[in-house]
Amino acid sequence: MTQSPRKENRTKPEPDDLPGPVTVLRQAREQLAELTGMTAESVSSFERTEDGWELAVEVLELARVPDTMSLLATYAVTLDPQGELTGYRRTRRYERGRADPPRAGG
Repeated sequence: MTQSPRKENRTKPEPDDLPGPVTVLRQAREQLAELTGMTAESVSSFERTEDGWELAVEVLELARVPDTMSLLATYAVTLDPQGELTGYRRTRRYERGRADPPRAGG
């Protein structure tokens, strides 16, 4: 039986080598929680980019009673193609029960 030679030192991972969205989102939430010490509640958006992934993660920053007064924040998170966190920043902070104000034009 003949085996094809394996490519060593790949510069770009093959699509089959990359984790899928569900795996990446789980890893991102875990990594962000570990780095910040805060609970990552949900991922509100994600996109695969040429450089990896970009996500918006909702984080519980301050628990209050009643729960509707708790402070949440949205974090912009970037990950490499394998799902390793490469950076994050807080983009918004808000009370759990508050909706965004309506934008002009709809």
